[in-house]
Amino acid sequence: MRQKDRPWLFRTYAGHSTAKDSNALYRTNLSKGQTGLSVAFDLPTQTGYDPDHALARGEVGKVGVPIAHIGDMRALFDQIPLEQMNTSMTINATAAWLLALYIAVADEQGADRAKLAGTTQNDLIKEYLSRGTYVFPPKPSLRLTTDIIGFTYREMPKFNPMNVCSYHLQEAGATPVQELAYALSTAIAVLDAVKESGVMSEADFPEAVGRISFFVNAGMRFVTEICKMRAFVDLWDEICLERYGVKEEKYRRFRYGVQVNSLGLTEQQPENNVYRILIEMLAVVLSKKARARAVQLPAWNEALGLPRSWDQQWSLRMQQIMAYETDLLEFGDLFDGSKEVDAKVEALKAEAREEMVRIQEMGGAISAIESSYMKQKLVESNAKRLEGIERGDQTLVGVNQFQQSEPSPLSSGDGGSILTVDPAVEQEAVEKIKAWREGRDNGAVEAALAALKDAAVSGTNIMEPSIACAKAGVTTGEWGQVLRSVFGEYRAPTGVGKAALATSEELAGVREKVDAVSETLGRRLKILVGKPGLDGHSNGAEQIAVRARDCGMEVVYQGIRLTPEQIVNTALEEGVHVVGLSILSGSHLALVDDVMDQMRASGLDDVPVVVGGIIPPADAAHLLEHGVAAVYTPKDFQLNEIMKNIAELVA
Repeated sequence: MRQKDRPWLFRTYAGHSTAKDSNALYRTNLSKGQTGLSVAFDLPTQTGYDPDHALARGEVGKVGVPIAHIGDMRALFDQIPLEQMNTSMTINATAAWLLALYIAVADEQGADRAKLAGTTQNDLIKEYLSRGTYVFPPKPSLRLTTDIIGFTYREMPKFNPMNVCSYHLQEAGATPVQELAYALSTAIAVLDAVKESGVMSEADFPEAVGRISFFVNAGMRFVTEICKMRAFVDLWDEICLERYGVKEEKYRRFRYGVQVNSLGLTEQQPENNVYRILIEMLAVVLSKKARARAVQLPAWNEALGLPRSWDQQWSLRMQQIMAYETDLLEFGDLFDGSKEVDAKVEALKAEAREEMVRIQEMGGAISAIESSYMKQKLVESNAKRLEGIERGDQTLVGVNQFQQSEPSPLSSGDGGSILTVDPAVEQEAVEKIKAWREGRDNGAVEAALAALKDAAVSGTNIMEPSIACAKAGVTTGEWGQVLRSVFGEYRAPTGVGKAALATSEELAGVREKVDAVSETLGRRLKILVGKPGLDGHSNGAEQIAVRARDCGMEVVYQGIRLTPEQIVNTALEEGVHVVGLSILSGSHLALVDDVMDQMRASGLDDVPVVVGGIIPPADAAHLLEHGVAAVYTPKDFQLNEIMKNIAELVA
């Protein structure tokens, strides 16, 4: 029997509440056979705010662990030897800062920087398109990425400094061709910037190319996803060889990690999600030629809320059974020579090349961001996907077909099927950061921040000054504020205004309803779609805005990251008839209550407020008791019905 291949890295994407709680979770997962860490940071950390900032309200510890300074990073990796660990960190705008904190803690542990292994998900371009945790404009963001690449190449040769992330593109509705083309165009933009920056010599450049990794998604179209991954392998090899002249085959390998699709997980009959996750994992492990280097799987209940440790264990065991109980790793590639697979791969490659040429003709990925071309195309693709589900053209078992169900013992209504973060976590974090600021050497902090600003202004590599800031006790918000003062902040195009109009018989009936209400009002029914807080997952808000527009409503949508005050002020100034809030980060109770209180204080009691997001039943009941007119969750997938309901509320 031939020797078995080594399995991929087993990871779970985890972090919540506090650094201490997350550390306990990591050590438990590692003891269960997990072989790498994947750190989820909370939204204030990802966007460069301290826990006591106004925009951090309701967000602390919700979708990840809050890291405000080196003390938190010490606690996060307590008793975990970083020199022996492979750590993936999902960070983007603050990637340089979180990596600096990680290095500072590794230095304290006495680790050899050259032995540190892991990945920073450091793809800002996809943030403008999908996930929304960008801070700075595209060009300074690209500069920060090249700084990390140049630094890690010298100091941390085992570390992947750039993780081109197509995962969130698929979550935003990208087709396989768009996922291929947009991710590879992003990689081209980054590598072109590295070459132009002069951070390394021509001789060293191929090895730096070899450290670029990818983070991809795998959905339910199983055969297409296998072919997509094989297309990625071929196209990346082609780009590295033809565009960059990388001769060594090992530096042209398409190295990727994966989290399989969360977009397709359903609130209805959530136990079915286990099968979905397994099938999606198969797409990235069956083909040896295109096998993932690391796999992290969502939990079956992530459409309901935060998974518990047991839920994450279930997903980890799925990987271990595939790697250790089956004979998969004893064979070569199962799909070489398949006519069906080869034909599909070639078709995907041809379409992706065409789209990449289109993007290059615009001036590259950055220009395609600034013109809103890529965002507009994603909004349109997502709209088509949702329309297919609504019409039943795309089957979702338990959602639009086979809806009759026995009660699930896994998701009983007692609230015990998900992890909830204690609201006291935020207040504790606020008190701790105030104490941290009082207990440090503020003279050393000011000097470190001044050196950081000088580096940002002069173009000097940002990493060593950031590490010095970490060791001096600088906070995440202070680091972020210095760079905001130099680079400015950015608001990405929403892509909503240019998205193609939808037409259907079902839509005509909704338009008639909207027209009738508008006639009664004496002007066009006007809706404000708002994203309070730091949640950047704007896909749902964009689709509501597009469908409301297509139904004949006047739409006000200003994008992500708004305070409750800004939303209420806009409602006043625009004279809207209804306010729709979209929150997927778990901060809905605090933020919606704030909006409702300010609506009343501003005399807008008569303007109905509707809320959409991942909202457990108990929380939905709370919101309705506090004056919210309607609550929509992922089970409410019929957008036309939502539009009808909104029109009736206004009427």
